[in-house]
Parts: sequence; structure tokens; C-alpha cells
Amino acid sequence: MTANGWTRRLSREAPSPKEVSRPGRLLAWAVRLLVPAALMCTAFHDSRVHGWIAVAGAGAALASGGLAGALLRTTPEHRLRPSLALVLMLLGLAAGSEAAGFRPAAVVLCCGCAVTALERLPLLAALPAASVAFAAFVAVDDGTGPTSASAIGGMALAGYALRLDAEARGNAHRLLAQERAARAAEAESAALAERARVAREIHDVLAHSLSAQLVHLEAARLLLERRADRAQILARVVAARGMARDGLDETRQSLSALRGELTPLEDCLRALVRTSDGVEVTVGGERRPLPAEASQAVRRVAREALTNARRHAPGAKIRVRLEYGPREVTLDVRDTGGPPGELAEAGGGYGLLGMRERAELLGGSLAAGPGEEGFVVTLKVPV
Repeated sequence: MTANGWTRRLSREAPSPKEVSRPGRLLAWAVRLLVPAALMCTAFHDSRVHGWIAVAGAGAALASGGLAGALLRTTPEHRLRPSLALVLMLLGLAAGSEAAGFRPAAVVLCCGCAVTALERLPLLAALPAASVAFAAFVAVDDGTGPTSASAIGGMALAGYALRLDAEARGNAHRLLAQERAARAAEAESAALAERARVAREIHDVLAHSLSAQLVHLEAARLLLERRADRAQILARVVAARGMARDGLDETRQSLSALRGELTPLEDCLRALVRTSDGVEVTVGGERRPLPAEASQAVRRVAREALTNARRHAPGAKIRVRLEYGPREVTLDVRDTGGPPGELAEAGGGYGLLGMRERAELLGGSLAAGPGEEGFVVTLKVPV
């Protein structure tokens, strides 16, 4: 046995009655009450026990009960010196009981001290305390040598078995507490991840919607500065109003997606280009439902790429292709290029950066840069 095994104390939870079933607790209390009662009846049944001896015996019985209760409360608190002092006091009461003629009570006190020491004290202190208690038992017991040895062996095994049972209960209690803590941490982590996902969805919707509105409002401002035709200015304001309405629709769609109510991805892409001229959508591969995060990433990148194409290359032809692969889905948005529009500098320029971060969170990638004709945005997301 290692040095730690000799000095290790039982966990505070090990002797706790909370880990014992209700019938077990009732049985334990019944034993605690019946054994002292039987001993007192046996002792006082002797005709020699009367008068002041009987009063002293009753007082000693009450004192031993108080000391035993104190010992049972002290040992779980890892207070070694008070525990050893209580064991010695109980053994002193056993000696006094033997001297007064209460031999059964003395035997029980010696046995109880030995078993309790082996069960609850560190082995380095339990073995000497139990040895003293067993020596006292031999002194007060009127049995033969082999009988006393058998009794001592049985009590030693019982005490050590109770110790192993207490250690097992303590380990089970600690493992249960660790499992509960791990579950609580896992639930908290899942809640934080869900909050981050909701925040990311709302941020993307607002960023796209407000950026698109800014494009048209900036165009309206430029037209006003140039004293352009009122119809052109009104068209930009109406377009900004339409973008605001689209932003509300996207917000509703995002909330529906968070509830697991997603429209098919192909329908969403066609709806995005329905009001735009010169945009072509093609879908390849075996169509299948995508996870919510992957589907939302494709939708967000498609919206951002179309907005950037209209902003930087107004009037250019745009081709959108969605390809379902065996292990990933690929979105390719490319335009034919052209002279930069007046609104090329509008907006903060962080849309594609946010989309790249979203793709990386899903284990995918996003590439954006000049192509053969114009600008190309390619998103790959594992599914």
C-alpha cells in the first residue's frame, strides 16, 4: 500500500447517510436503539445491579451514547485528534463498565470502537486505535483464545469492509458531482453557442439589409447633388424602401431558420434574382436538404455576392451556380465585369470578411477575387 493509502482520509461524502436508502437508514437507527436497549436490559437484569450502581450504569450508558454520536459526527469532518480522544474516552467507559459489572456493555463498546476506527480513521491511526480496542476486548471477554481470535478477525474484516463500502460511496458521489458539473458546463456551452448563432444570423441580416439600403440612399444623394431628374431620385428611394422590406423578410426567414423552418435552397436563390435582370441561376448535383448552418451560410454569401456585384459592376451579367457534391456544397457567383459604379466605395467592405469567418466556423472556405472576366466568389461548405 502506498504512503497516501496509509494517510488518506475518507471523503466527507463517504460516511454520509444521504447516499443510503431510506430502508437502510431505518434499519441503522433500529440497530442503534435496540442494541443499547438490549444491553441495558441484560445488565440491569442482574440482581446485583441496584441502587447507585444502577444509576451510575444508566449515566454511563447515556454518556457512551453521547460520545459515540460525537465520534460519528467528528470523523467525517477529518478532525483526527478529537476522534482519537473520543475513542479513548469510550474505551475508558468500557473499562469502567467492566469494573462495575456491566460486561456486555464493555464488550460492545470495545467492539464498536475497533470497528469504527477501522472504518472511519486513516489507516495510520486506525490500526493502533483498533489494536488498543481489540486488546481491551480480550481483557473483558470471557471467551477462550480461539473464540476471541475469531471474533477479532471477524470484527477486523467487518470494519475494513465498511471502510471499502464508504470509500466506494464517496467515489460514486464525486463521480456523480463531476458528471453533473460536466453536464451543466455542456448545457451552458450549448446555450452560448446558440446565442452566438442567433447573434450572427441577426447581424448578417442587418448588415446586408442596411448595406443595400445605403447603396440606394447614397445614389439618391449623388443624384440630388447633380440635380438629376426627380424620377431617378424617386427610383432610388423606392429601391431603398424595397431593401428595407426585403430586410424584414430576411429577418423573418432567419427566425424561421432558427426554428428549423427553412425553404428549399434553390427556391431561395431564385427568389433572390427574381427582380434582377441579367442574373442566371443553375443547380447541379443530387439535391438534398442541408444542415441549417450550411444552408444559411450559402444564402448569406449569395446575397452578399449579388449586392457587391450590383454595387461594383452595375449592369454586368451574373451567373450563380449551386453544385451539390458528395461531401460538400459549392456556391459560385461570378460577374462579367465592367466599369465600377458610382457606389463602389459605399458600405464598410466587411461583408465578405464576415462570410469568410462564417465559412471557416463550418469547416469550409470562401475565396473572392478577380476572375477571367470579372469578380468571382466561391464558397465551399462540408455537409
